[in-house]
Amino acid sequence: MKPSTLLLPILVAVAFGCNPDAFAATISGNATLTSDYVWRGSSQTQGDAAVQAGFRVAAAEGLYAAVSGSNVEFAPQVHASSELDFSVGWAGALSPEWSIDANLLHYRYPATTVDLNWTELNTTVTWRRDYWLSLGWSPQALGTPQDGLYSQLGARWPVNERLRLEAMAGYYTLQDARGGGYAHGQLNAVWSVVTPLEVRLSVHGTDRHARALFGDDLAGTRWEMALQGAF
Repeated sequence: MKPSTLLLPILVAVAFGCNPDAFAATISGNATLTSDYVWRGSSQTQGDAAVQAGFRVAAAEGLYAAVSGSNVEFAPQVHASSELDFSVGWAGALSPEWSIDANLLHYRYPATTVDLNWTELNTTVTWRRDYWLSLGWSPQALGTPQDGLYSQLGARWPVNERLRLEAMAGYYTLQDARGGGYAHGQLNAVWSVVTPLEVRLSVHGTDRHARALFGDDLAGTRWEMALQGAF
């Protein structure tokens, strides 16, 4: 077992098992049915639909642990059919206008015939709840031995009580990738149908380096329709 695989349960035990206040926790969750699982600009399901769900346990002082899952479909020889994401971190306010979320995230693919598992350290700084900068670094980016640094700027704009717009621009620096990495963008229109259900229409775009890395069928311009909810 990799050291990174062992690290996550150790951190969970330290964060929750050794802190009496952690038992005063709240539990939340989310679920999504989407026409395409697009992650950082590329499809994880060969353009097919995905069912996703997640749960999060958070302590009053900001510590949390979360798990989420989705179906995936990679190259046939990999035999990947599912993805599980485990994270442990801390989220809280730095000031009335600034907040931060820092976590260790482990991507796991239990059904594969090759080792695709990898771990990433993520930090998101948010200003006024609607503008954010995210950074994610890993020495095992995309399940390979290469370093990778993902950065994203994002913003959301409420149009009215039921509609909001979101825009994100990201760049993935990859040590061994042609061109040094790739850029991508995403635009969302999100309608609140009835609490807690929302309908999301997304358009994704990547540069030619992403198309060279993942193929024209998985990168480039992609449309996504999703029904999502949180509880």
